[in-house]
Amino acid sequence: MNLLRRKQQGFTILEITVVLALIAVIMGFVGPKVMERLDSSKPKTAAIQIKMLRGTIDAMRLDIGRYPTTQEGLALLVTKPSEPTLAAKWRGPYLEGDLLPLDPWDKAYQYALGGANTQGFALYSLGKDGKLGGEGDDADIGVLIGVLIGVPPHQTMNQPQSSTQFLAGRSPYLSVNGK
Repeated sequence: MNLLRRKQQGFTILEITVVLALIAVIMGFVGPKVMERLDSSKPKTAAIQIKMLRGTIDAMRLDIGRYPTTQEGLALLVTKPSEPTLAAKWRGPYLEGDLLPLDPWDKAYQYALGGANTQGFALYSLGKDGKLGGEGDDADIGVLIGVLIGVPPHQTMNQPQSSTQFLAGRSPYLSVNGK
């Protein structure tokens, strides 16, 4: 009778070890798939954030009458301009929390205003590697409007064909002229 009571009191160390080993084996198969799925969502997250930022920049443009200069950058969305005429029109901050979002890889989004002959702006993330160009997770993500990534803002593209050639093989999340 004492033997029967002793078995009902709990699990043996061997039973616990077997269960933990089974859990570890299952996690070995499932864990990499979960991490892969999380990594694959980062480019999509960046593309969605860029669309949100584009809308916010357009809303600010309606208030102040122009896009931020390359020097002002995205900071103009959260910081009142020092120029009195612009400050009077500015209705910001345009982002909640008064902070600029970082891309999913914790790097700042890149912004450049188009040159004198173009309308619009470039807004993009440099991807996982934080460098211009790349493929897969390292590919640049965003929108080019009249500005070629990697070319100083005062040098703009005058030939749309050049932008298409430049973007051949780039990320599916990188578009020209917002399309």
